[in-house]
Amino acid sequence: MKPMCEKVIPSSNSSWRFVKYELPSIDFCWHYHPEYEICLTLNSKGLRYIGDHIEEYSEQELVCIGPHMPHTWHSGANEDESTQVVYVAQIPKVWLDSQVAEHPEMQGLQEMLIRSSRGVLYSSESTAQALCLFQQMESADPFSRYILLMNLLNVMIQDNQSKLLSSRFFTYDDKTDSGIDKLDRVIEFIYDNFDQALYADELAAIAHMSTNHFHRFFKKRTERTLTEFINQLRIGKACKLLINSNHPISVISDRCGFNNISNFNRHFLSIKGCTPSLFKKSLRLKHAQ
Repeated sequence: MKPMCEKVIPSSNSSWRFVKYELPSIDFCWHYHPEYEICLTLNSKGLRYIGDHIEEYSEQELVCIGPHMPHTWHSGANEDESTQVVYVAQIPKVWLDSQVAEHPEMQGLQEMLIRSSRGVLYSSESTAQALCLFQQMESADPFSRYILLMNLLNVMIQDNQSKLLSSRFFTYDDKTDSGIDKLDRVIEFIYDNFDQALYADELAAIAHMSTNHFHRFFKKRTERTLTEFINQLRIGKACKLLINSNHPISVISDRCGFNNISNFNRHFLSIKGCTPSLFKKSLRLKHAQ
């Protein structure tokens, strides 16, 4: 199942979109868009899908999702038939990135926007503050709503308990940093060849570095070793195939670059906390409910 590309239209007299949904349940709608999205769910419980990350959610929670990251929430009706609420802010990447680039006061957002490429879950304290701000947005004029959005972003960047969700990694396109160009080339090569054997000396040559220097460079830039990054990418790709296809696990293992099924199972268990077969079984059970 391929994600659907959603067309986002900004709210009236605004550079971004604010919307409040009131629903009996949340339908599964696997989609993506080029905007940053801040989503707060309230009085709802079910499954949250962000990239290759699948997790149960309940009550209220705040999540930020970067551009082009496939995502959806899925819930059934509440037992008491009460309404589920979803607040959403969708912010064009070009607009927000330019705000950060042009205003020194907003430099603190830069790291958060990079992290959003993997999806970020925020603490209960931040969620409570965000709920208050979203509620104020409902009746606010466009300028006041803009101020409330800045307050919301400020709450999020100060949350030191936030958690990354998806294993997928996107590079930050800052052409003033020559190291980013090198990292882009290496990661593009890894993405294009993840199903084949990958060697550090080969990747170091692409970055025009010695192998030892490349290992240090890669760890500093991605906060993971090269091996960790490649294995997480391969497992992420495997999760997508497990979600979106009916291929046997042995076929998925081979397509994702693992040299044998036991090696695949070991890395999958280490990264996802369960075996591929249990992961696939849990998906069937959740969809059957």
